Formats: sequence, structure tokens, C-alpha cells
Amino acid sequence: MPAQYFRSLTGKHRSTTANRQLGLSLAFVAGATNAGGFLAVKQYTSHMSGIVSAIADQTALGDIRLVLAGIGSLASFVVGAGGSAVLVNWGRRRGLQSQYVLPLAVEAALLLLFGLLGSHLALREAFFVPVTVILLCFIMGLQNAMITKLSGAEIRTTHMTGIVTDLGIELGKLFYWNRSALIDDAHAVIANRAKLKIHGTMLASFFVGGLIGAIGFKHVGYVSTVPLAGALVTLAIVPVADDVLAYLYRFERRH
Repeated sequence: MPAQYFRSLTGKHRSTTANRQLGLSLAFVAGATNAGGFLAVKQYTSHMSGIVSAIADQTALGDIRLVLAGIGSLASFVVGAGGSAVLVNWGRRRGLQSQYVLPLAVEAALLLLFGLLGSHLALREAFFVPVTVILLCFIMGLQNAMITKLSGAEIRTTHMTGIVTDLGIELGKLFYWNRSALIDDAHAVIANRAKLKIHGTMLASFFVGGLIGAIGFKHVGYVSTVPLAGALVTLAIVPVADDVLAYLYRFERRH
């Protein structure tokens, strides 16, 4: 049943398979948001390496305005990650089925707001660009912290550096030549094909999401984020409904 599938995908009881399937979905959303956001404000917001480097560059060049903008982006990502941790831990302390999807609900609301209001706010460019960058950095921090906590730091979805590195490591193992005459099985170099598969599909999901996000923004503009918000709501709705029904049941029994 669809409800049971989404309950296993995003509920509090986790499995490795569910973590990876959810990771693929969120990598798609992150890729689409990152690529569409770049077309909107000419800046990628999913990874902090470039932003920290830009802060260093602009500090050396003496451009205080851009330094402050970079610090604002970095701080927004950190606040998003921290907010995600607060929501997950709050839900966990209360035993909520939706403990992991509360950050996704916030992300969905922000993407919906951006999609519906973006075209109007874009008319005020001086205000729109910095606010959009801060908003998207917050969303990326929120999502990345959620999937990191959910998967025990196995999966990241908003940036591909770690995934590409792990993919390269496993490819190196895959093509390593084990000379059987000189080495026993205990010391053979063997690739983890399961990790190869998950990292490869995660990278592909992020790329496809980026492609669709860029095409969507090019042709329909800011409203292209509305389906992404809808996808997140679909992922979150069953555990949230379970908690609402459980609360109503307890309320009725007390009264």
C-alpha cells in the first residue's frame, strides 16, 4: 500500500534501503533547487566550500560587502542545519513518527513560498538576490542535516564532493589488479559494489534534478519550485498524519 511505503520511507523506524531511497529523492530535489537557484541569482547554494573560498578571496581583495554576503550565506546554512537538528531531536524526544520529516515540511513551505512570490520579489533586485541566497542556503542546510542524522552520516544530498570521492575510491578498488600468485584472498583489494551503485545513482539523481530544475526555471520561472514542494509534502504527509491521528485519539480518550 502507498501509505505503508511512505511510512517506511520517512517514518521513525529506519532501514538502510529506506535511507538510500529517501536520499535519492532528496538529491533530486537538492539538484533541482541548486540549479534553478543559480539561474535566479547566479550563485550555487548547495555547498559551502565555494562560499568559504569566496569569503577568503573577497577578504584578500578588500570587498567588505561581498565578504559580509558570504558570511551571511554561510551562517544561513549553519542555522538551517541547526534548525533541522532541533526539529529532529524535538520529535525524537516525543516519539513522533514524523521526527525526521519535520525539516522536510519546513523546506516544502519555504520552496512553495519562493515559487509563489519569487517573480514579484525579483522586481526588487537589490533586496531579492541576497534574501534568495540566504533562503536557499538555509534550505540546503536544513535538508543536509536531516538526511545526515537520519542515515547516521552515511548519506549527503546537497553536495556531491564526498559522493564523487567515495565513488572514485571504489572505482580504484574495482580496477585494482590483484596478482593472485602473490597475494592471498585476505589481502585482496575488492570494491564495494553496493556503495558503487548507491553513490552512482545518488550522483545521477542530483544531476537529473539539476537538469530538470534548470529547464523548469528557464521555461516557467520561479513557479518551477512548486512541484518540488509538492514532492516533499508527499514524502512527509503519512508520518505527519499518523502523529495527528494519534494526538486526536489521545485527546478523545482524555475527554
